[in-house]
Amino acid sequence: MLENPTEVFLKLLRQQVLARSQERNRAEHVYGALECDLHPLLPDLAEAGQALARALRRLADPLRTLAERLHARLQEEAETLDSVTRGRIEAMVRALRRRAITRLDAWIAMLDALDHPPEPNTTPTHIHFLRLDRRERQRMGEQDVGLHRHWLDPTIPFASVMAMPAQGMLITSATLRDRSDTPHIPQHAPDTAQQEQMAEEAERAWEAAEARTGVSHFPAPAIRASLTSPFDYARQTRTFIVNDLDHNSITDLAAAYRTLFQASGGGGLGLFTAISRLRGVHNRIAPALEESGLPLYAQHVDAMDNTTLVDIFRTEEHACLLGTDAMRDGVDVPGNALRLVVFERVPWPRPDILHRERRIHLSGGDTTGYDDRIARLKLRQAFGRLIRSQSDRGVFVLLDRRTPTRLLSAFPTGVEVQRLGLAETARQIESFLAPNGG
Repeated sequence: MLENPTEVFLKLLRQQVLARSQERNRAEHVYGALECDLHPLLPDLAEAGQALARALRRLADPLRTLAERLHARLQEEAETLDSVTRGRIEAMVRALRRRAITRLDAWIAMLDALDHPPEPNTTPTHIHFLRLDRRERQRMGEQDVGLHRHWLDPTIPFASVMAMPAQGMLITSATLRDRSDTPHIPQHAPDTAQQEQMAEEAERAWEAAEARTGVSHFPAPAIRASLTSPFDYARQTRTFIVNDLDHNSITDLAAAYRTLFQASGGGGLGLFTAISRLRGVHNRIAPALEESGLPLYAQHVDAMDNTTLVDIFRTEEHACLLGTDAMRDGVDVPGNALRLVVFERVPWPRPDILHRERRIHLSGGDTTGYDDRIARLKLRQAFGRLIRSQSDRGVFVLLDRRTPTRLLSAFPTGVEVQRLGLAETARQIESFLAPNGG
């Protein structure tokens, strides 16, 4: 009986993931995923990959021939083809290349990489790994298994695609430079040595920003500009770290969210690093908030897309919203509708294979600093959601008492971070957000 080469290959991928994943015995998998390195391969996996590559080439070659002949017809019959027919042929050639040939070529290239394990002590261009995704809350509900191929540095293709057609580019963000990279400004007039140190620190800050955005791969150097914020964050915001919660207790976490949302009178955005904890908190606090007149919406719970959830949250001033990273990056709610942001714990990068390899090769040897920069930028992005105008006021809360002091430079200059208990934090929030508070 003939077997489908794709099914054989995927079956072997699954076997390798289950055999080698270090997370297979954990009761809770982050985002329901298991991962393992591609190499070394299972004994039969290389042969199965070659068989699948041959099958894909048998599919890609006639499609490529068809596209070439259609393109040749445009040249050979240029004088007789009417505009409608020419347009249809051009559209067909584009569709063949975009929807079939390009994808098949990419898959074949991935399969060819099976026979080429990475050389030791070298920096790879691409990262290959295997991943098995499982449906949430289902023991045997495996959803997808695949061979993944990612750029080690995704800014390389970004720069190559953007540099060719663009006559000029503007890259701007409030989180381009990490505060830990910005130069320390002494209170007194700096001497020559301090001036040189400040200049070196400023240069490192810009170089790190250019590396993160891909500017270092563009043919011409960037023109740099740094502008001060128009907002008075010290007056318009308050920042707290709650230091009396058991971070392993979902009951304590839910009680903290309920208390803080009630103290702010709604307008709260709760951010999570794990979907399971988000759902656990939602189940525990939704009835109590509903009784208080504070509607609660949640990503991965309510059957709505993120855009719809944010639109509802924006229009209901006393509503609260729970979400993960995608919600943090996509929320833009000016005014009083968003006045409280609560992070359940420090948003450290997920320790998956892709992050591990980038941490090794792109950190410049400072792996701890690499993780710190990612966490600080996530905190800065979330904090920045609070203030969109000079009349806004907002509160930022971290429910992780283990937050290291070195991450607090994520917040703007002048913002005082207070480590308080939950009850005192709630009282401070209620006082600050009162009509005559602050």
